[in-house]
Amino acid sequence: MANKKKHPATYTKTIIEKISALLCDYNKALVLDPFAGTGKLALIKEYGYKGKVICNEIEIEWTKDSPYLVDEWHVGDAVDMNWAEDNSIDAICTSPTYGNRMADHFNSKDNSKRITYKHYLGRDLDTQNTGRMQWGKKYRDKHIEVYKECIRVLTNGGLFILNISDHIRKGVIVPVTQWHKDILLAIDLELIEHIKIETPRMRYGRNNKARVPHEDILVFQKKNLEKKFLNEVEKKC
Repeated sequence: MANKKKHPATYTKTIIEKISALLCDYNKALVLDPFAGTGKLALIKEYGYKGKVICNEIEIEWTKDSPYLVDEWHVGDAVDMNWAEDNSIDAICTSPTYGNRMADHFNSKDNSKRITYKHYLGRDLDTQNTGRMQWGKKYRDKHIEVYKECIRVLTNGGLFILNISDHIRKGVIVPVTQWHKDILLAIDLELIEHIKIETPRMRYGRNNKARVPHEDILVFQKKNLEKKFLNEVEKKC
């Protein structure tokens, strides 16, 4: 029997509990995670959520090996979720990659511990997987395209809950959270709340003694959007 493929960056228990609480007014809704990994978002059901959890993931192994009670799986690039109609999803909850060293995809030549998406999956990631993209233009452009698609499928008044974090590169904090926040504001989502949660951080790697002490949860709400806003995003990047 083949070994099940684990995922190196899943939601923590604290984050799951908080997302469940934020969805209390959407308790019989459709919730989507477009960057689902193994579908751990479905654990919100253990904290009282009664709605349907839909997950989209680009790497099929993580969907097949999921131990969670996902109601509906879709495999593919989140820039084109053509299985979802416009304004059909009540809430989107997701945790994108952070553009940090977990995106390294070189082949290990020693026995040191590697906490990367590639090493956990056991093969090269899909070329469109953000898990192989370091912080930079390609990473940012890809997320803009995914967010456009998310806004298309999200209903007016729907929630967009983002779990994100900065990271440290060469001793300097990379402002990943602020960038995602600015982009989502640029496409005219309304920021409802910005929550900082202390969580266990990675203890391995080159910057193991220099870790950002918290993760961020950004809570947005979709208003009535005009298509022109989506086209203006690139101008603000």
